[in-house]
Amino acid sequence: MSEIYFSNFQLEEDTEYFLYIGELKNYGLNIFLKEALTRIFSRKIDFIAIVPDIFEQYNYDNLIVINPIAQSDECQYNDHVCCRFSSKEFASVVSKNLRIRSLIKRLLNRQEHIYIYMYESIPEMTLDEIPNVSILGPEKHIARKINSKIYQYQQLKDILPDVDFRVCYGLDSLIQTAQELFPFWTDGFFACHEYSAAGVNSIVAHQMEDIKNKFSAPDEPYLISRYIPHTYDPTVLAVVADEDDVYIAGVADQCIEKGTRFTGSSFPSKLDEKIITKLMEYTRISGKWLAREGYRGIFGCDFLVDNNDEIFFLEINARKQGTTLEFCCTLEQSLPSGSPMLPELEFYAVTEGVFPANIVEIKTNPKDLHWGTYNYKIHDPVQTEGYIPQSAQEREAFKKVADGKLKKDFLILEHAGCDFIVAQGAFIARIVALGHSSVDVQQGLNQGRKTIELTIVKKQDPEEQHG
Repeated sequence: MSEIYFSNFQLEEDTEYFLYIGELKNYGLNIFLKEALTRIFSRKIDFIAIVPDIFEQYNYDNLIVINPIAQSDECQYNDHVCCRFSSKEFASVVSKNLRIRSLIKRLLNRQEHIYIYMYESIPEMTLDEIPNVSILGPEKHIARKINSKIYQYQQLKDILPDVDFRVCYGLDSLIQTAQELFPFWTDGFFACHEYSAAGVNSIVAHQMEDIKNKFSAPDEPYLISRYIPHTYDPTVLAVVADEDDVYIAGVADQCIEKGTRFTGSSFPSKLDEKIITKLMEYTRISGKWLAREGYRGIFGCDFLVDNNDEIFFLEINARKQGTTLEFCCTLEQSLPSGSPMLPELEFYAVTEGVFPANIVEIKTNPKDLHWGTYNYKIHDPVQTEGYIPQSAQEREAFKKVADGKLKKDFLILEHAGCDFIVAQGAFIARIVALGHSSVDVQQGLNQGRKTIELTIVKKQDPEEQHG
């Protein structure tokens, strides 16, 4: 059983709590949720965040850090180490942790119910099996079913404009099917595991060696689809409460490197308004389908727009998106005062199956807000020799730019710290840049990357480094 790596939470007598379980990058969403729950229940509500992120220091309140992999790696490296492990592993470890279960028991002695708030609802989270504990999000088994790319493509092929695809059961089938299709799919094809996120278990293949070098699991199912040359990879963030209640938060452009590697997003989308309208229409259709499947909560739809402005559906992400916090901050500055934010909409979607009456979708960009994100991911272990002070002021930065107090700004968030080994696959930090033009945003992202690179001892080739 893993021990607590770090803890600083303090319970206040007059306060009820929900638990956030997930990566620290979504910490800010909890502030929106606690404000909403405080209004809804007319009593003081706060949260305790249980996260796997290993940092030199923590500028966050009510935090519990659990990461048994990092703790074992510290022995290996004889140093501080920053590493990631899967959401499944983390949920399982937290669910089994006796000190977390003791905390839940302690909280239930003071309050009738505990909500668990997560980036993604997954079956490996079992704390909701405790009486009077529930996940404030989509039903976990439904979310798991829907996040199967194979299931999505099979169910939506007659509903949305999809690309030509095949399902391959096992590696031998994948290789044989690829060999048969290469002469016809001359631009290459996209291949992935049944479950894949951020490009981790996927590839754009142009020759058979690409397949053989990427995949090795002999008995897993694979999805392959025809690769379509394109420039834009838009994503739409939404919430579904019922078939007739699908809320569209906005459309952003994803940055995809090497065909599959997600590195960040930018808002507003550069696509033509007619295309954006069509993307939102397809997302509402997706939301209606999700509702029929029993799904309630936040989701995202990814598309591509080819060089002839034709739209193709790529996938539904039945979970929160990497840009959910940025869209919350955008909506807060763009919508009428008192409009419910995304965590509040998800609360009503999950608990009531209907949105509150005062919902407003964003139709324009009244404050001319532009933003972009960049995830600085490490592909080979590096060591840090400097640190960047931790900032939790993203929401405040949005307000200052929206109000004209700042022309532009950028923030470097969740930097590990000084004298750390940053393991393969981990984020050393992420960047959020704000302004009133795409130029402002790109300047901020570039400066943020340069600043992060100054903290890295072992420099990598830029192509290997950024991803």
